[in-house]
Amino acid sequence: MIPVCGKFYHGECIAAFGPTAPIANRGFRCSIHACLTCYISNPNASNLSKGRLVRCVRCPVAYHASDQCMAAGSRILSSNSIVCPNHFTPRKGVKNHEHVNVSWCFVCTEGGSLLCCESCPAAFHRECLNIEMPKGSWFCNDCKSGKKPRIKDILWVKVGRYRWWPAEVSQPQSIPENIQKMRHDVGEFPVHFFGSNDYLWTYQARVFPYMDVDANSRDKMGKGVDATYKKALEEAAVRFRELQAEKELRQLQEDRKNDRKPPPYKHIKVNRPIGKVQIFTADLSEIPRCNCKSSDESPCGMDSECINRMLLYECHPQVCPAGEKCLNQAFTKREYSSVEIFRTLSRGWGLRCSHDIKKGQFVSEYVGEVIDEEECRSRIRDAQDNDIGNFYMLTLDKDRIIDAGPKGNEARFMNHSCRPNCETQKWTVSGDTRVGLFALEDVPANTELTFNYNLECLGNGKTVCKCGAPNCSGFLGVRPKVKTAPVGRKYKRRGRRKSRAVLTKEREDECFSCGDGGQLVSCKKPGCPKVYHADCLQLTKRPAGRWECPRHQCDICGKEAKSYCEMCPSSFCDQHKEGLLFKSKLDGKLCCNEHDPCGPNPLEPGEIREYQPEDATRGLPQHADGSKSISQICRSPNQGTSA
Repeated sequence: MIPVCGKFYHGECIAAFGPTAPIANRGFRCSIHACLTCYISNPNASNLSKGRLVRCVRCPVAYHASDQCMAAGSRILSSNSIVCPNHFTPRKGVKNHEHVNVSWCFVCTEGGSLLCCESCPAAFHRECLNIEMPKGSWFCNDCKSGKKPRIKDILWVKVGRYRWWPAEVSQPQSIPENIQKMRHDVGEFPVHFFGSNDYLWTYQARVFPYMDVDANSRDKMGKGVDATYKKALEEAAVRFRELQAEKELRQLQEDRKNDRKPPPYKHIKVNRPIGKVQIFTADLSEIPRCNCKSSDESPCGMDSECINRMLLYECHPQVCPAGEKCLNQAFTKREYSSVEIFRTLSRGWGLRCSHDIKKGQFVSEYVGEVIDEEECRSRIRDAQDNDIGNFYMLTLDKDRIIDAGPKGNEARFMNHSCRPNCETQKWTVSGDTRVGLFALEDVPANTELTFNYNLECLGNGKTVCKCGAPNCSGFLGVRPKVKTAPVGRKYKRRGRRKSRAVLTKEREDECFSCGDGGQLVSCKKPGCPKVYHADCLQLTKRPAGRWECPRHQCDICGKEAKSYCEMCPSSFCDQHKEGLLFKSKLDGKLCCNEHDPCGPNPLEPGEIREYQPEDATRGLPQHADGSKSISQICRSPNQGTSA
């Protein structure tokens, strides 16, 4: 229904493209009139169709004409026309065009029988997704929605037998000229590897996104990690945080422009029951009576020994001996701390205090509609169907839940933190359970108020935590990281010094063939730490009994191997090692000719070998100076090492 569009579609064909929107009694707006990237981020955004759009000439896909929105790998034809990455066709025989999937589940990170996406490296356990085994091709949710890598995205990239390596998607016009001239197709984009400064043209099926948890985790940096990879992880983490800060600032400016007020809700002062849910009221004879007196310095106050306060019971004015002087009636009298709603940098709207709050002080009651579990799940389903990602539900007891979404008070704006300054407490007020927020520490004025959501995930996805606390777990619902206390030093009687034993790692953590983790088969030969994926060994099942890896047999005759390649399972006996293993000029290690740049046709340090698409080396990274990566040439001493 857009004037002068002129496009015609089958209904089922255009419905597959997300931005397509029905218009009441008038038809629909097709997907080429809305930015796909903006739609994926927020289907209800007001800027979907604003600004200049570039449209694919082969399918109904459109993007804003900017690096923040346009998919990497798009071929620009004119100021408003492109060919999008959906039209990439892999070339036969090109190793870097082969689709590769990870060997672990993206939800639980364990190996096993995995359901692999046909379009990207993602893999999942069917049980983790809670779905039936699909028939035919299967695509993950990101690929179904049309999500693509973009310029400046940080990705994990797979190249040959190297491990997954962090890299940044580069703007094609900003890379060295010799990299630009390398052959590449629609859908391929250049990436710049961290740590090694190599470049490579790759595409969606060999990359997956770098996440916040990767930047905050050092699990990948074991003792056996080489210096180049360690440097790459450090550089990637720093760059990722820089880009996140830029993105958050840009998003904040956009939100402030489009969203000057918090989302609408109805303000209420007390909980409102919905449906069959009841609010309980106890008889005065059932309300506990404390032993405080009206003559006390602060009867029933925070520093008193009021038995009701200790047991989280609020005193009733007609029952408490202190009468009107009772200081334990904060819920009934709504003695809230002075707070204000404000816009945070990266977490939407938040709540902060207008004055200093003391430790243990009552901040506010968490108020909303009180619903049962059936209504709660119904509301969550409706929210998911309408792409609503903000929830305000808090468990009151085993049968009741407070939902502060449609109705509530200022407490609904309090954000989550892995290191909060407030906590929730369940108090009994006149026979009913109420939830209050109390300060965990002294909170200075103008400080954001937060509490730990202790989120219960009802789906298979994880919500990224953006609290920024030093102990942040990375995801809501995951316990914050706890620093282990140092063990006290114990002193022993000094005796004869014993020789220190050299500790060696019994088993490696990554497959010696492909460099990935997951479910691994270990070699049983004494002293061999190597492990492999069964698939990498072309085994249909895990070997039983005392199994020895192929590294211990000569690749030519099968006899006991004496010489080994340091980078792959290739090995040879004394009779066949001549001409097949070479001592590397780079580090002195033995390498077969598949890896060693100083093999049959050695190159001098710094020498450049011209790129040939038919060469067996195609698809591997290339340096900005035109040289191949470490697996192709000998570099000069002042050059880095490759990914």
